[in-house]
Amino acid sequence: VDRKKLSYVIIGGSVLYATSMTALYTTWYKDYPQSSFHFFNDSKEWLQVDKTGHATTAYYVSYLGYQSLKYTGLNENKSVLLGTLASWTFLTTIETFDGFSRQWGASATDLTANTLGCGLFAGQQLIWREQRVSLKWSYHQTGFPDYRPDLLGDNFPEKMLKDYNGQTYWISFNLKSFMHDESVFPAWLNFSLGYGAEGMTGAEKNSLTYQGYEIPAFERYRQYYFGPDIDLTRIRTRSAFLNAALRTIGFIRLPLPALEFSSRGIKFHPFCF
Repeated sequence: VDRKKLSYVIIGGSVLYATSMTALYTTWYKDYPQSSFHFFNDSKEWLQVDKTGHATTAYYVSYLGYQSLKYTGLNENKSVLLGTLASWTFLTTIETFDGFSRQWGASATDLTANTLGCGLFAGQQLIWREQRVSLKWSYHQTGFPDYRPDLLGDNFPEKMLKDYNGQTYWISFNLKSFMHDESVFPAWLNFSLGYGAEGMTGAEKNSLTYQGYEIPAFERYRQYYFGPDIDLTRIRTRSAFLNAALRTIGFIRLPLPALEFSSRGIKFHPFCF
């Protein structure tokens, strides 16, 4: 273990954790009424798109924690377990904030999704020493925040975070990793299954008015996708910096073709994002 690198990772991670939690509390929770710690059931909200997001976030924060610890020379098993624990702790802190907020509450389904995302990463890394199945995210703008900007976002960064209508979450399978080593199948080519939903202007049911204005009665419906994907983490260049950058943004599903299946039929998207 390179103790100098390890100290950088510990200090940097601690500063990032403290700064992000302070910023989150100040911007999101500070102005809302507080209460004693409690749970509430939000399992039916947003057609479960938010739960998929929790699992995906937990998965990728675990991946980044693992990569940071491996950089220090820490052995494989310790890097996996400590990186995953850091991810779970990070996300559990957010649930704790929710638990003390009168408007919300800690969510058992959120905690379950966080644990599943961490477990997916740790299980594969401990068994296969690689990630053959990864979770990804993509986003496209929709018109629904125009009706509820307070709930779905008032600017682009907020919309990316809050507008579940525009978020799609993918489970991406690397076929090459399941084949023999001599296979000529491209190592970077994946196939992915996606999940999303649209028509949502409220969490459990749609809002009908906002600030005196009537909101159309949108139909809430689920969307399922199938299409090719590119595994950026398996692309290798001569630049160590570029390799690290590709691993860092590897959670993004690039705009590639996909088929959409929903209650409205089957639709082909030449660039699905």
